[in-house]
Formats: sequence, C-alpha cells, structure tokens
Amino acid sequence: RAKLLAATECPQCHQFRLPHRVCPHCGYYNGMQVLEVKEKE
Repeated sequence: RAKLLAATECPQCHQFRLPHRVCPHCGYYNGMQVLEVKEKE
C-alpha cells in the first residue's frame, strides 16, 4: 500500500511543500530564509 504525503502551503510564497522541510521554491523555513534559491535562466 502506498502512503500519500501531506503537502502544506508555504506561508511565504504560497507554493505547496512537504511539512517540516525547507520550501524548495523560496528557501524559507519557520519564517526565516535558510537557503538562497537561484532563479533558472
């Protein structure tokens, strides 16, 4: 049986992300920017 992962909305960029993980779209976690996200050219 496959498990479904729950996705939550990022409060910064409003994209969906996995809970308790850094948002891959904006790099924020818990209200702080922890990763610098590079834009695709």
